[in-house]
Amino acid sequence: MWGTFAFHGSASLLSVLWLIPIVVVLITATRSFDDIASHGLGSMPHSFTLGGFRSAWTDGGQQQALINSLLVTIPTVLVSLLLASMAAFALSRYDVPFRRALLLLMLSGNLLPPQILLIPVSKLSEKLGLYDSLYALIGVQVGFGVGFYVFVLHGFMRSIPAEIQQAAVIDGAGPWQIYTRIILPLARPALAALTALSFTWIFNDLLWAITVLRTGSKMPITASLLGLQGQYVSQWNVIAAGSVIAAAPTVIVFLRFQRHFVAGLNLGAVK
Repeated sequence: MWGTFAFHGSASLLSVLWLIPIVVVLITATRSFDDIASHGLGSMPHSFTLGGFRSAWTDGGQQQALINSLLVTIPTVLVSLLLASMAAFALSRYDVPFRRALLLLMLSGNLLPPQILLIPVSKLSEKLGLYDSLYALIGVQVGFGVGFYVFVLHGFMRSIPAEIQQAAVIDGAGPWQIYTRIILPLARPALAALTALSFTWIFNDLLWAITVLRTGSKMPITASLLGLQGQYVSQWNVIAAGSVIAAAPTVIVFLRFQRHFVAGLNLGAVK
């Protein structure tokens, strides 16, 4: 009983400590600048306004930045998981030559620190004529994400019983039908977990955005948030509102895929 009480007490304390910064940001975003300037940032709120959100959305350029982030994130997630699922299907269900070497090569690419590749990626995007375009950012995100997704999906697809595929072959199903009608539905928990993770990683990325993009109107939400902090140096309500806007899409996606995400983790742990 005492162990259970200590566990729940510690978990509750950690939850409160984790929620305090979020609550402070939300309260700051809904306060007026005059209220913060008069009573201080850490004082109790004496006003409620959504003016900070309007300033961040229109004057701060968060609207266009959010559109840019979605234009990069959604195609990148779809293309990356499509390519990764096809590669993982081939490597896990068929005797592909140098299969282990290919998997190790894909995994080793994720072990390289991205900082050492900033200049080569920037120069390569210039040579290809893609510099300062959203296509360059999509290509970079796909290239650096596919290897990890293949490694995860390979382990999941490999655990699917071979008898299922053999029965489909006996019924006359080809590789494409096996992939689309059998393997993908069974791998839905893993795909949902990777969708939530990849959306969060890509949407919150800052490093590659400032590496291959130059024009302010093409910057995603994270880079735009840096500009917002420089534009509204002392207006903490506008900066907090911009942070809330930047965090909202990832929270929505995670809540949407939370059930599948937990299911994917449990299945991976059991298998």
